[in-house]
Order: sequence, then C-alpha cells, then structure tokens
Amino acid sequence: MFSFTVRRLGALIPVLLGMAFIVFMMVRAIPGNPAQLILGQQASKEAVAAMTTKLGLDQPWHIQFFNYLGGLFTGDLGVSIKTNTPIAEEIWPYLAATIELAIIAMIIAVVIGVNAGIISAWFQNSWFDYIAMIIALIGVSMPIFWLGLMEQYIVAIHFDLLPTTGRDNIRDPVEAITNLYLLDTLLQGRFDQFIEVVRHLILPSIALATIPMAIIARMTRSSMLEVMRSDFIRTARAKGMRMFWVVYKHSFKNALIPVVTVIGLQTGLLLGGAILTETIFGWPGIGTYIYDAINYRDYPVVQSGILVIAFIFVIINLCVDLLYAAIDPRIKYK
Repeated sequence: MFSFTVRRLGALIPVLLGMAFIVFMMVRAIPGNPAQLILGQQASKEAVAAMTTKLGLDQPWHIQFFNYLGGLFTGDLGVSIKTNTPIAEEIWPYLAATIELAIIAMIIAVVIGVNAGIISAWFQNSWFDYIAMIIALIGVSMPIFWLGLMEQYIVAIHFDLLPTTGRDNIRDPVEAITNLYLLDTLLQGRFDQFIEVVRHLILPSIALATIPMAIIARMTRSSMLEVMRSDFIRTARAKGMRMFWVVYKHSFKNALIPVVTVIGLQTGLLLGGAILTETIFGWPGIGTYIYDAINYRDYPVVQSGILVIAFIFVIINLCVDLLYAAIDPRIKYK
C-alpha cells in the first residue's frame, strides 16, 4: 500500500506539469493586456509599455513559463496583478469557502442519492423507483443557474425564509480563524452565528448538490441491482435474514466500489464547477476568485487557482483508489 501511494504521488508531478502548461497557454490566449487594465484606457503607450515590462509580460512565453514553474517548486504561487498580494496568502479564504460549500453539498448528495438508489433497487419497478429515477433524470438535466434563480425567487424572495447571497450576516460577520465558517463559529461558541451560516449555506448547497445527487442515485441503483442478483444474496434471503440487513449490510457493501468512484469524481468536479453557483449566490469562493481574475486578466491568479483545483482533484482520486482496498479486501496493491 505504501509503495503504491508513493508511486501515485510521483505520477502526480507530470500531470500537474502538463496542467500548468495548458493553463499557462490558455490564459495567455485571453484577449487584452493586464497593464492596460491596471492603468486604464487613458494611459499612454509609454506607461503601458513600462507596466508590461514591470510585470514581466514582455518576456518570451517560455521564459515566463519557466519562471512560473520555478516559483511553484518553492511554494510561490506568484503575485496577483490586481492586488499586488502573494496569491498563497490571499487564495485560502476563497478556497475555504468553496471547500465548505462543496462538503455540505456532497453530504446532501450522498445521503439522499445513495439511499434513493438503494430503495429504488430494493423496490424495483415500484412507484418509488419510477419517481426517484424521473427526479434523478430531471436533476441531471436541470441547469444549475436556473435552479439557483428559482430557489432565490421562491424561497428567499417570495417567502423570505432564507438569505440569497453571502456566507454570513454582514451586520454580525464571523471572525475568521480557519475561514471555514461552520468550524470558526463553533470554536468561538457563537451558535447564533453558526445558525446564520447554515441558513446561508442551504440554498447554494442544494443547487450545487442536485446534479451529483442524481448521478449517485442512478449509479447506486444500477450497482445494487447487479449485486442483488448474486447467488450469495439469494442464499442470505433463503436463510431467512431480514431484507433490511440483506440490502444494507450485504448488498450495499458489495456495490460500493462504483458508487465510491462516482462520489470521488463528483467531489472533485464540485470544487471546479461551483463557479455558477457562487456567482448566483454571491458566494466568495475560488470560482468567483478565478472569474474575477479572468475579467481583470490577472494571469497568475488564474493559473494558480486552476492548478490548486487540479491538485485537489487528483488527490481525491488517489484517496478513492486507496479506499478500494479498505472496502474490498480482495483488492491488494503491490
């Protein structure tokens, strides 16, 4: 197991290098000059040229790329063109906001999706099965931006039950410790703020959870149906074991491998795909951070932000591979 983990970690290096190169070239293809945006449209050509030189954007692309790589190997993600602040210092609050949102969304998706898939397989071709799979199909097809806007209009505006934007009450902001507001409020014993943070999380997390919830439900149902047709399940039922234990203890455990794979992939996609949800709900996450950087032509922020997301994604995939051995003892990594 240890040697497998080390090999997989070593394999991450070329993946991240390739990702860094692709992102570097794509960002440079964005029209516009950051120096011009910084100085304004009225700036003289001489001032723009001087700012371009100061930012190092007049150097050949390969020199810029290797300078960027050199910084990455020393833990330097670069300096934001917009704020003139080291990205390593300012990126964590945005990343923490996205991680918190993605975790809550994934908990919702897993709890509802897995149980919906299990019950659908248990009562195959029943009314619950048909309704659950129709809802799952709608969930996969439903655009996040439309669902988010409908949530805001119906729940927040029409009934005035929940807030529409932000992470906390602007009149009583959370004092950041880890920038994970749920954890920070508990550490400070501010349960009133904890409830307020939960209220702000409900709408965006439900919107973000819809698609993975539907995918997990469909995959769980399919995997469960395959396992429940196995001989050992028929043997367990013939011995008089209660159906609940047959389904949840024996069938579900043996159907976990594809379900865990989907959960891992969807968790990684949530981190990179939260930009629509964050934009609609005014959530100050990594997606909003990168989106603003693209508008400002802030190349270092875009490059580093996407690279951080890619790193988290491949680490999640590694964790999923390691979970296989814990779930199924027949799997051995040598």
